[in-house]
Amino acid sequence: MSNELKTPFEKGNQNQTTTWADCIAWYEELAKRYPRVLRFSQIGTSDAGVPIHAGVVSADGVFDRFEIKRDKRPVFFNNNGIHPGEPEGVDACMALVRDFCQEPERLAALGRTVFIFIPLYNVDGAFNRNDTSRVNQDGPESFGFRGNSRHLDLNRDFVKCDTLTARAFNEFFTAWDPDVMVDTHTSNGADYSYTMTLIQTQADKLGGELGDFLRETMLPAMFAEMDRRGWPTCPYVNPVKDSPDDGIADFLETPRFSTGYAALHHTIGFMPETHMLKPFADRYHSMRALVETALGFTVANGDKIVQLRRAAKDEGRTRREWPIHWAMDEANPSSFRFKGYAAKYKQSVLGDYQRLWYDRSAPYEKDIPYFNRFPADVVVWAPRAYVVPQQWREVIERLQWNGVRMERVEAEREQELACYHIKSVSSRPHAYEGHMFHDDVQLERRCATVTVRAGDYIVPLDQDNARYAVEMLEPLGHDSFFRWGFFNSVLEKKEAYSDYVFEDEAEKLLRDEPELAARFAEWKELNPQKLSDQYAVLDFIFAHCARYREPEWRRYPVFMID
Repeated sequence: MSNELKTPFEKGNQNQTTTWADCIAWYEELAKRYPRVLRFSQIGTSDAGVPIHAGVVSADGVFDRFEIKRDKRPVFFNNNGIHPGEPEGVDACMALVRDFCQEPERLAALGRTVFIFIPLYNVDGAFNRNDTSRVNQDGPESFGFRGNSRHLDLNRDFVKCDTLTARAFNEFFTAWDPDVMVDTHTSNGADYSYTMTLIQTQADKLGGELGDFLRETMLPAMFAEMDRRGWPTCPYVNPVKDSPDDGIADFLETPRFSTGYAALHHTIGFMPETHMLKPFADRYHSMRALVETALGFTVANGDKIVQLRRAAKDEGRTRREWPIHWAMDEANPSSFRFKGYAAKYKQSVLGDYQRLWYDRSAPYEKDIPYFNRFPADVVVWAPRAYVVPQQWREVIERLQWNGVRMERVEAEREQELACYHIKSVSSRPHAYEGHMFHDDVQLERRCATVTVRAGDYIVPLDQDNARYAVEMLEPLGHDSFFRWGFFNSVLEKKEAYSDYVFEDEAEKLLRDEPELAARFAEWKELNPQKLSDQYAVLDFIFAHCARYREPEWRRYPVFMID
């Protein structure tokens, strides 16, 4: 291997990671030298104006996406550097792509599978280099930062898409529609013997035969191969209590995360998490082994994965009952043979409390509970189509970026449609990734006569991207557009009253509207403590009277054609 094509990791002391500038220049030179193996190009621009790149490796020189998809060739996607402070995947991918270019046998082993990659996703964070922001991590000597130029974590941005980077990812992912994705990370958390731990798309949430295949066939094969390679791997160490001794649970990766987003497209996703306290060189080598293991399984089983994904999409075209929210089955764990260190407590020297520590002189190997079943706890009866009024353009854009087929209404019409009334919403007290996220949402299904205007959008569910549409448009979905606050304006009543004027009007309303009077009487009986609060009394009457009703208030503005 010529020294000029060695990576910074290989040239240095194996405790160094590339910079963005060196990484991109290196790939551009590699693509120039090996044009029949590698295509490398810009796919977008970050919020800070930095180019975002992606590459394609093909064993037979075919790079045309339409031809690849027409021939039903498996597509494997490796995403790197979403957290530039967790960079081993960035460096491992560089070496792997170089070896595809320089080692004919390795390239030929790809067969029909196409390898696509984003070399460094959070390009903004890559420029914010330091050696201090990862308090729990051993190396490398200098690294990037988790937040992008808008101080957002891109691994919370896959569906809300507050960043130009996430938009570029959505469009790239949708265009290539990969069959398997590996998004590389470093862990935070407990201490244990493993260098590599693995988050996979939660199998119950992925669902159907595809989920069964992941749990029963792909994962066991990958764990066995990683063990054979000398990198024993365990599920991501997500303790159900303080330490792994009491058990670990699958990470329920909702669509804000990469693997949860992948599931919306019926893509098998992996988020390998190397152990933060292991040397950077070990994290690098185990990451390369994991990517190669997932890729090797995809090459060997690509036709089967393509077939299962096709079946999942076809099933979604006619599905009426859709699971949109999942919860851990606490009563029925499986078990995992875990190699850990004894978790102990001792007096803190900082304060008057007991602190957790892991005794590496007391390793153990034992079976621990593994909570890996997540049945659906919210299932909705989906319509034949949704109606999204054109004014909700931010939602429409995201549907378009994800390939959701929509039809424009040609002529205005009045139509009886199903809709949701938002009974109550409880939001987080502080901003979460730039939004006031709605944790608890209570709905009531109703019917309404709605004016559907020319230019509004019909979203039929007889399409490949039905799952994305359902989980994003149903308010109770884990990471629905509603939960992220895209429709917050409908939660605000636009007109108000002056108390001294409305007191007299309220008396008339109670005489003129028997239904209001009955509801007010019930409310008084249930809330006697509020009768001394003038605004509580008047607010109830104002909110529930027919005379001053605002139909748009608390009506979820996406409608349903049953």
